[in-house]
Amino acid sequence: MNRVTTGVIISLLIVAAALAWTTSRYHDNAVKYKSQRDTATHSLNLANETISDMTLRQRQNAALDAKYTQELADAKAESEKLRADLASGRRRLQLHAVCMPAAARDTTATGATDAATARLTPDAERNYQRLRTESRSVTAQVNSLQQYINEQCTERKADHGKN
Repeated sequence: MNRVTTGVIISLLIVAAALAWTTSRYHDNAVKYKSQRDTATHSLNLANETISDMTLRQRQNAALDAKYTQELADAKAESEKLRADLASGRRRLQLHAVCMPAAARDTTATGATDAATARLTPDAERNYQRLRTESRSVTAQVNSLQQYINEQCTERKADHGKN
């Protein structure tokens, strides 16, 4: 019986050692896989944050673009309305000008002052209107770019400084 007991004890010790080795191996694998999972989860969270940030910035950019595109369209419409009003005579450009009296131009006149109303030529009116439209357009574009730089580029630079 001693031999049988010794054989059983040795067999149990071998089985216990095999179970301990197997358990240790599975534990090591579990720790390794948990570490890999944590790394992948962190990368996924970082990617999701980046996507969310990009989506937010795209919405902000779209809102900025819509705002300044509308301002530009409004300025162009106002300029076009003014141009049409000038062309139809509903509105006139008023200039501070001095007209030369007819007496100074014509030496045969009796000296009566006959000054004509100062007006721009049609080409000058078109040029004035074009310059006014372009000025508003450039102003709107500069404002848009300044706001984009302040809200987007400066934020990104600050965000990168945090990481």
